[in-house]
Amino acid sequence: MARLRLFLRLTHLLLVIACGALLAGVVSLCERLVRHDLMALRQRLTRWFLARLSGALPFRVRVEGELPAQPMLWVANHVSWTDIPLLGMLTPLSFLSKAEVRSWPLAGWLAHKAGTLFIRRGSGDSNLVGQQLNRHLQRGRHLLIFPEGTTTDGQRLRTFHGRLLASAIDSGVAVQPVAIRYLRAGQPCSVAPFVGDDDMLSHLLRLLSSPPGEVEIRLLQPIPSATYSRNELARHSQAIIASALRLDTPPEQAEAA
Repeated sequence: MARLRLFLRLTHLLLVIACGALLAGVVSLCERLVRHDLMALRQRLTRWFLARLSGALPFRVRVEGELPAQPMLWVANHVSWTDIPLLGMLTPLSFLSKAEVRSWPLAGWLAHKAGTLFIRRGSGDSNLVGQQLNRHLQRGRHLLIFPEGTTTDGQRLRTFHGRLLASAIDSGVAVQPVAIRYLRAGQPCSVAPFVGDDDMLSHLLRLLSSPPGEVEIRLLQPIPSATYSRNELARHSQAIIASALRLDTPPEQAEAA
């Protein structure tokens, strides 16, 4: 039974990915023909694709809160690569991701075609990244970042990097805090987190072989950015998300760099 479940889920997932690759290829061809960036169309199609991708994953999802009516900088805690389809299915979003994802087979290409912005950690290009984020937000597009900069097991929060939230202040948009939590039988899930030395294939097979888990997504009260410095905004966002997840905030301060 477990092998049959894995086979059916994997087949479903591969069909969804194949459909996404076909859509991305068609949009890329259209952009070449019209010689124009079709970002709005890409975001809508990406949302459609991520909703189907989420449906292929073994989760029961519950969403609380209201979707923002205005474009905002979304800020979420980070547990797994599955955060991306689960949050991306809610509304047309772009993501900020680590540069290594760009080199992942197929997934990196799909992320690039979906309009993901990539950042190379420690490369000293923070000014360039800030300009990219500002440009994206000023064009009236939602953008989601994971200010911890890496994943956790879901039972703690890392420091939120203040420099990643500066774009909200510079662009005059509010911050939309989001808390995501994975559960099994009411307890923290040990299968969903993608941490440490996990590789994508092993984690995917382990996830698809498991019984369905639960995911709670909470859209918290938006935070006006104008009255905060970037580090104050990072600490406040972190505290709100930690409270929603019933976690302690880390003792270290939000990074000033």
